[in-house]
Amino acid sequence: MTSKKRILSAIQPTGDMHFGNYFGAVQNWVRLQEQYDCVYGVVDYHAMSMPYNPKKLRENTWSILFNLIAVGVDVDNLFIQSLVPEHAELSWIFNCFCSYGQLSRMTQFKDKSQQSKEKATDAFISAGLFGYPVLQAADILIYRADYVPVGKDQEQHLELTRNIAERFNKQVGKDYFVLPETLYTEVPKVMSTADPARKMSKSAGEKHHINVFADEARIRKQIKSAVTDTGQATEGMSAGVENLFSLLGASGKKEAYEYLRTCYQNGTLKYSELKAEVAEGLVGLSAVFKDRKAAIEQDKKNIKNQIKASSAQIRKRAQETVKEVKELTGLANVRF
Repeated sequence: MTSKKRILSAIQPTGDMHFGNYFGAVQNWVRLQEQYDCVYGVVDYHAMSMPYNPKKLRENTWSILFNLIAVGVDVDNLFIQSLVPEHAELSWIFNCFCSYGQLSRMTQFKDKSQQSKEKATDAFISAGLFGYPVLQAADILIYRADYVPVGKDQEQHLELTRNIAERFNKQVGKDYFVLPETLYTEVPKVMSTADPARKMSKSAGEKHHINVFADEARIRKQIKSAVTDTGQATEGMSAGVENLFSLLGASGKKEAYEYLRTCYQNGTLKYSELKAEVAEGLVGLSAVFKDRKAAIEQDKKNIKNQIKASSAQIRKRAQETVKEVKELTGLANVRF
């Protein structure tokens, strides 16, 4: 029997989950579980690279884990990054296989540095922010992942991961690490309904994201007020309308999607009708997820223990990789 290909993906512990997170990544995580050997991490080490509140970090880590389970991610596939310290150890080793020039060209470092300067009075930019793409490479390679589901904005990071793996393999004289391939999500980027030129994001403010677990009235209000006629996109469709169609299709309302696309092509589309269908789609998904979340809230202690157990089980894979990497690189090693 052929073993399943392995997938690694991770999410930062922001606590809340909005539909940009869900459609852009997590919905795909749930689907992929049926076909692949999936390893999904909540990367709390990464969250430390920007100014943060320690107490809030812990709260957000557990919150996003409960949310992931509520939307359909299997608890046995989940781990907390800081419960697998081998990630940090492998990251240091990989620092020695990655050039300063490569890291300095990472566009997300430039973007986040600018955000830090704008938000922090002392404009503190940590070395962790500069080097976190190496930790991200360790996250992927430590589990020998075949595929990484990514959006377009993460292509550069995966390319760096492949470069580090290639340099490592060449240095040790063995094709040890598989070069992971991209696996694009069906909805690579979900835009803000308030400003379709911007990606849906919690950091941009309340009006720029729609919480998956929000009250029905709030979801409907945000969709009703969605911007429609700003900017241009493919086929002459405005960015706002295109984003609403993207949300409608992702929510699973295929018949409504096809009907309203035909209306658009015929010039008979009513924005009010499109918004109403989008709202129905999102509210329907949210209702299912909120029911599951309520059950999880009643069983938090047991769920936490399950996640700690899955992290310990997944850690065994990481330990094996680090043991072999140490042998290949000439470091002192202790067999597990």
